[in-house]
Amino acid sequence: MIETLPHIGETLSLLTAVAWAFAVILFKKSGETVHPVALNLYKNILAMILVLPTIPLFGETLFRSIPTNEYLLLLASGALGIGVADTLFFKSLNLLGAGLVAIVDCLYSPFIIGLSLVWLGDSLTVWQVVGVIMIISAVMTATSKKGSGKITRRNLWLGILFGVLAMATMAVGIVMIKPLLNRSPLLWVTEVRMVGGVMVLAVVLALHRKRRAIIGTIITTKGWRYTLSGSFVGAYLSMILWLAGMKYTYTSIAAAVSQTSNIFIFILAAVFLHEPINRQRMAGIILGVAGVLLVTFA
Repeated sequence: MIETLPHIGETLSLLTAVAWAFAVILFKKSGETVHPVALNLYKNILAMILVLPTIPLFGETLFRSIPTNEYLLLLASGALGIGVADTLFFKSLNLLGAGLVAIVDCLYSPFIIGLSLVWLGDSLTVWQVVGVIMIISAVMTATSKKGSGKITRRNLWLGILFGVLAMATMAVGIVMIKPLLNRSPLLWVTEVRMVGGVMVLAVVLALHRKRRAIIGTIITTKGWRYTLSGSFVGAYLSMILWLAGMKYTYTSIAAAVSQTSNIFIFILAAVFLHEPINRQRMAGIILGVAGVLLVTFA
């Protein structure tokens, strides 16, 4: 049995980090030809289809008897945290590159902590404050004139803006359902949230003047292999590995190991995308990951 293998939970959590890192690289390549809205819609539809037969394998059911307002809350969470946030993330990825995005993404944890303070009444420790300061310092260091490389100042600031907004909306999408998340099966929650994400993206496309051109980037693009493989690895495989890792080890350990995805993204961006590694970026990724660990576990 899988649970009898030594350190299986930690191994699965590490594979989660590696899988997500590879997915980000694939999304970056896909984003060279595919519009962010089209890429996000494709990713979510594929994941929705794949999750459906996976739900019973984890002992969950597709339909649960809960109040209508809780279904609506999950759909709203998906619309914001998946439909809007992931589109902003893809836009930021296109502008900044994977290496810098890995550092900007560290802001997700401070947003979660800050929103939990306001909405859930959580408290903030001194070490968490230190962690937040480290993460902000990481972003400022990595995106300095020396750290940003050949990215134009306009693209740099727009990329940072989209990245910050992506992390903020992702955090809102999670914190708003935190009480419901604690008592609900994760795969089922994920499926309902993805429905919400697809719904808002469908509305955006329906109202967009260039909807045919946007959809056309999926249909006619030569980079469909990046789109398909990135969506499978990023939206489905990494999620299943993450759930399995959480199941077979302590939550705190799984979360800590999964955070190494930022480091893997940083390294893979240099290897496969030939993005520059300099002292500012190195300092940024070290500060950022260390800050995330402090914010999460202090």
